[in-house]
Amino acid sequence: MQSCVRGEEWHAAPGPLKTRWTDSVSPTNDHPEYPRPQMQRSVWQNLNGLWEYAILPKEAAWSGTADGRILVPFPIESALSGVMRSVLPSERVWYHRTFEVPSSWHGKRVLLHFGAVDWETNVWVNGKKVGTHRGGYDPFTFDITDALKSSGPQDLLVSVYDPTDGEEGGLQPHGKQTLHPGGIMYTPTTGIWQTVWLEPVPSTYISDLKIVPDIDRAQLHLTVFVNGPTTGYEVEAQATEQDHVVARGVGAPNTELTLSIPDEKLWSPDEPFLYGLTVTLRNADGAVDTVKSYFGMRKISIGPDEKGITRILLNNKPIFQIGLLDQGFWPDGLYTAPSEAAMRYDLETIKRLGFNLLRKHVKVEPDVWYSLCDHLGILVWQDMPSASRPANLDPEMLAQRDQEFENELKAMIRTHWNHPCIIMWVPFNEGWGQFDTPQIVSMIKKLDPSRLVDNASGWTDAGVGDVIDMHNYPGPGSPKPEPHRAAVLGEFGGLGFAIKGHTWSQKSWGYQGLPNREMLTLRYAQLLQKVWQLRENPGLCAAVYTQLSDVETECNGIMTYDRAEIKMNPKIMTEVNQGKFDNVPPFPEPAVLTKTILWRYTTKSPGEGWFLPGFDDSGWKEGPAGFGTQGTPGAIVHTEWNTDDIWLRRTVDLNADLLKHPLLLIHHDEDVQVYINGVLAFEEPGFLTEYEVVPIRPEALKTLHPGPNLLAVHCHQTTGGQYVDVEFVGEASEVEKTAHAK
Repeated sequence: MQSCVRGEEWHAAPGPLKTRWTDSVSPTNDHPEYPRPQMQRSVWQNLNGLWEYAILPKEAAWSGTADGRILVPFPIESALSGVMRSVLPSERVWYHRTFEVPSSWHGKRVLLHFGAVDWETNVWVNGKKVGTHRGGYDPFTFDITDALKSSGPQDLLVSVYDPTDGEEGGLQPHGKQTLHPGGIMYTPTTGIWQTVWLEPVPSTYISDLKIVPDIDRAQLHLTVFVNGPTTGYEVEAQATEQDHVVARGVGAPNTELTLSIPDEKLWSPDEPFLYGLTVTLRNADGAVDTVKSYFGMRKISIGPDEKGITRILLNNKPIFQIGLLDQGFWPDGLYTAPSEAAMRYDLETIKRLGFNLLRKHVKVEPDVWYSLCDHLGILVWQDMPSASRPANLDPEMLAQRDQEFENELKAMIRTHWNHPCIIMWVPFNEGWGQFDTPQIVSMIKKLDPSRLVDNASGWTDAGVGDVIDMHNYPGPGSPKPEPHRAAVLGEFGGLGFAIKGHTWSQKSWGYQGLPNREMLTLRYAQLLQKVWQLRENPGLCAAVYTQLSDVETECNGIMTYDRAEIKMNPKIMTEVNQGKFDNVPPFPEPAVLTKTILWRYTTKSPGEGWFLPGFDDSGWKEGPAGFGTQGTPGAIVHTEWNTDDIWLRRTVDLNADLLKHPLLLIHHDEDVQVYINGVLAFEEPGFLTEYEVVPIRPEALKTLHPGPNLLAVHCHQTTGGQYVDVEFVGEASEVEKTAHAK
């Protein structure tokens, strides 16, 4: 392969955070793996490596002068690109390099493939424009044969326009990319971010495959798409098991043919068996083109279990899915993993920890990633990357925006529908850019009836599709199953814990912060205990925990962003993911169920210092906990409280055993502040629907001592039910023997 410059002249830009793979990336080993595992040819040329680049005004043409060199396929904003520069909606990125076509390819058509480029791509070869593509997540191909010179260096020029979420046209699908990163939105990816490669093919060649298993009939339905004149051509398909041919079929190009699979072996997370598949295109002269592929015999459907509860069925049997939300971001490569080994590490780790599902969140991965899931046995819910949809948009622009979304959605499905790992399409998340939901679901079902559709993950259900999906933070919770829709928990958890030295920035956040590994493990275990209870009643079928890794300022991953640390005790995490809770302490029972716990309280503002020791509360009322209104979810009311605010004080005698592992058991509706000996110990807005165990802030922990300790609480109510109760509890279990896993 020809390169613009020598590899030793390149180095990664100094980014905020490295991974263990960062320093091993170079122009000589830059994603060398074959990029299309389900349709492999033996001859190809990888164009990854060093290219020239320039960032110019959007309307400017390529000047021939480069700003520098970039390592393709890493996004220009990433450290591994060597550039790490933002691109504005008013700018365009240009890529330039040369390559040579091997002499052995003479007489062949030459295809130029792009794994993915975000967003609008124009390509020239030797000054001749060979094509334009719109879409940031789907692979595309140009036949560049007619633009090639007979020999010598060939000139390749690529321009990319990507407005991300900018006001200047940022209506295309872009997922969680933003020009202003923060919170749940992250650094953008502009330009080439997946492998670029060349491939020689005959004048009539295999362009695509559609593989549909039918386990009920032990058959494989296969369509071999052929580009070019097909008169006098036929296709032959052979299914193999360990290189032994088990089925064979012959038919016409572009027409479905059926292979009967004897003694079929089914694909599942426990046994991800894959058959080999060889497809050959022939004419009177013999074999013209051959590709290698594979397939899994599996079925995904909805149906009742033995109790009549609607379940997700894998191979006609209920399967309970415990999964992770996977954003698909990397601190060094952003959208692009530093290597195939890095992708494999993520997947092997979550498999080892007892997860069987990933929800690929508003992002699409390279084909290699899905192939790894196929081989490892990991189920995938595939989100469509979301797109902005302003309410005040001009009708014509709105129609164009919606059409672009549909085009890219169809492209995503068509380019990924052969992977057995993908069991469900998710077109919308939490209402982001959501529109015409019944029509979109119908379109997906017609395009791919072999998979489930989650019409909207989150809070904007339209009553269609195969599942009803809720998000609940921290949760968990479950919608009620319907006769023809299964109940799933599309997001929950988000427990936050930042590990110093492994963060993207000084500031980080999670949906509920925990102070250490021990508390994070305990809290996670308690959440999973409830998840498994929801499986039985009302009938939850899947739960997706947020999330696989920290991402930029989010610290709610089970791993750090650099993948250097697994934050929880791996043994406990694996056990609870599998529904085993022997090493998890039972959830403490609220004392108010069996005892009278008296508090001093007032519903009138008590003035400054009300939470301090020595404050005179003799004028306050006295009553038993809990305080609130009847009918509030999870409340155990012994004293009626129906005003906007309540302040409570109580002295609690603590013994040495409890002080070994002091925690708080709390239920609040709504905003609450808890003080211990005058120091803020816990604060949380919003409301709970049941009791939770929460940590005590370190500064308040320091004030605890054997004997009397002051507990002071303020709860503020705005609307709906209301309730508050707080008590000390202690924990000591295997959960707290947390291994510092690497």
